[in-house]
Amino acid sequence: MAVSQERVETVEGLLGALVEARQRTLELVADLSDEQLIGPRLAIVNPLLWELGHVAWFQERWVLRHLRGLDSLLPNADALYDSSRVAHDTRWDLPLPSREQTLAYMQRVLERIQEETRRERGPMLRDAEGYDEVYFLHLALYHEYMHAEAFAYTRQTLGYPAPRMAVPQPLLRIPDGPARNEDVEIPGGTYWLGSEPGGVFVFDNEQWAHPVTVRPFRIARYAVSNADFAAFVDDGGYRRQEFWSAAGWQWRLQAGAEHPVYWQPAGGGRWLRRHFDRWVPLEPELPVLHVNWYEAEAFCRWAGRRLPTEAEWEVAAAAVPADGGGLGAVRRRYPWGDVPPRPGQANLDWITGGCLPVHALPESDSAFGVRQMAGNVWEWTADDFQPYPGFAPGPYRDYSAPWFGDHKVLRGGCWATRSHMLRNTYRNFYRPDRRDVWAGFRTCAL
Repeated sequence: MAVSQERVETVEGLLGALVEARQRTLELVADLSDEQLIGPRLAIVNPLLWELGHVAWFQERWVLRHLRGLDSLLPNADALYDSSRVAHDTRWDLPLPSREQTLAYMQRVLERIQEETRRERGPMLRDAEGYDEVYFLHLALYHEYMHAEAFAYTRQTLGYPAPRMAVPQPLLRIPDGPARNEDVEIPGGTYWLGSEPGGVFVFDNEQWAHPVTVRPFRIARYAVSNADFAAFVDDGGYRRQEFWSAAGWQWRLQAGAEHPVYWQPAGGGRWLRRHFDRWVPLEPELPVLHVNWYEAEAFCRWAGRRLPTEAEWEVAAAAVPADGGGLGAVRRRYPWGDVPPRPGQANLDWITGGCLPVHALPESDSAFGVRQMAGNVWEWTADDFQPYPGFAPGPYRDYSAPWFGDHKVLRGGCWATRSHMLRNTYRNFYRPDRRDVWAGFRTCAL
């Protein structure tokens, strides 16, 4: 079932998108055994059986209980699935419903949301703070999108087979020849960082647009490739302390890291990379993947480069050049413009099951010619995850505020990110030691 970008802003469109999102979620676990749905106790993943129930609980919590005041369909749901109250390490020990019971709960919640939303009620429902039905349907939808992406990196972490997804396979344009990276000149000026009020839905950490001064800078046209990063590894980059910050070097020693987490040497200067449960020869022109912020920072020092700031990244993705130089007043919603991605324009929505070469998809270029700033691979930026001026938490108060200060900002989305959710202002955030997410980076000149 496909859901058009144009319809997803309406109530009926959102209901259709929730059904389609659920189909994707179920595809991600359909082939796994009951034992695999629990999996080993690791700090960087959840038991997938718990996570499935949590997705349904979250939708029930906000769309049915918070907005409509209804009782839970599962009497002990909060004790099982409230991620703010149920400690991560305890989730393997909970008396979780069986697979069949969990799937039935998910279906009942989805059906109840459809029934209640379509019920004639007069004016659109709002909560005590003025957030309306459309807001909470978006919140429920985007939360499921995020967990579907998390299911994918859980499968990668645990070495499960690649999921089989029933998605269209558009033709994707990959220019001939190797990916010769080069810098793109970006003019300086005043830029309004963040989202503008008045849209249908934005996350609280994007609120609100505020002026920042950006100096002229040069940013790489492409993300760092496997070939680029292999040169750093082969030059002893992981063993040379001068390339690492103090925190990064401490992490490297504790982790025993000598190369990216899913690489292994194959002899003769060659590398293999694990893609889910298969070891494949390292693809030189794919973006380096599953590297953390410390690894990205060390590469940059080795290369005589640096990570872009969050503001620089958004300028390169969203700004347009002004006549006569500098930055124009217009900001784009997507790197290529304000129209949602057409098939083959961006590597999003699971269409490839993995990454494309860093120089693929010239139709994805920003106004300045920076490529693939939406999709393919999340990109680390230099900045700590911090609130914008005047920040106020949204109804889901634990979405952003608990993570300010000790996380780093990533931008751009990856191949498993849903295009309905993504825009140039979208901020992702992870701890700098995380290697499991679909993250890479691009660099700037010093």
